[in-house]
Amino acid sequence: MAQELNHWHTTRYLTSREDELAYFEACLEEAGDDAAFIAKALGNIAKARGMTQLANTGLGRESLYKALSGEGNPGFATILKVTRALGLQLRAGLLVN
Repeated sequence: MAQELNHWHTTRYLTSREDELAYFEACLEEAGDDAAFIAKALGNIAKARGMTQLANTGLGRESLYKALSGEGNPGFATILKVTRALGLQLRAGLLVN
């Protein structure tokens, strides 16, 4: 008998600013060198809030969806604009070996 699984929607669980922050911090820790992972995380947060919050980035809706899909290749300037528009910060820290 085959088991039916539901598709996981991260955006359903990002219901507060605290959830978004914890999610983003975890993604930053887990991403390693995978910039697309961070872009996808930002896209999930933006979708949970509503992409209209990113209107002040100066980027078009289609460009944002592509850049934050995890398959696009957004520039660092785009990542900075999106994090700022979402009220998030990238922070530096020391790696513990």
